[in-house]
Amino acid sequence: MTAPQDRATALINAWQAELPDVLDATTELSKRIMLLAADLDEATRRELPEFGLTPAQFGVLVALRRAGAPYRLKPTELSRALLLSSGGTSNVTNHLVAQGLAERLPDQGDGRGTLISLTARGVQVAEDAVRANAAAHAAVWQGAPPEVIEAATRALRDIATAIEAPRPAASRGRRAG
Repeated sequence: MTAPQDRATALINAWQAELPDVLDATTELSKRIMLLAADLDEATRRELPEFGLTPAQFGVLVALRRAGAPYRLKPTELSRALLLSSGGTSNVTNHLVAQGLAERLPDQGDGRGTLISLTARGVQVAEDAVRANAAAHAAVWQGAPPEVIEAATRALRDIATAIEAPRPAASRGRRAG
C-alpha cells in the first residue's frame, strides 16, 4: 500500500509528467519550502487583524522590538531590515505613528536625521502580536515530531550556510531573490 500524496509530491508528480526536463535535485525541496512558507505566512496573516496590523506594519513593529531597548532604528536601517523602499517604510511608519504605536524622534547623533521608536503601547502590541504569531506557527508544525523539526532545522541551516558562503566572482550564478 502506498502512502497518500502530500501537496508537494502531487506537484512534483504533475511536473514530472509535463516537463520532466526542468526538474532537478532541488525541485522537491524548493516546492516543500514554498508550501510551508505559504502556510506560515497565512498563519501570520490570520493573527494580524486581532491587533489591527497589516503584514508590513507587523514587520516594522517586530524589527523595532527585535532591535532591543530603546526599540528604535534609523529609517534606513528599518528599510534595510525589511527590504522595503524608503517610501514604503515611511508610509508604514506614518500609519504606526497615527495608531500611537511608534513615534519619530530627532536623532541626537545626526541633527538632520530621525529615529523611529516604539511607544510603550507599540512595545506591548509588538510583543502580543509576536506571541500570537509564534503560537500560530507552532500550530502549523503540530504533528511533526520534535526530532524531525530539529533535523530539518539543522539541514536548512547547513543549506543556508552553503548558499550564503562567499564564492569567487567567476563562479557566481544568478540567484533568484
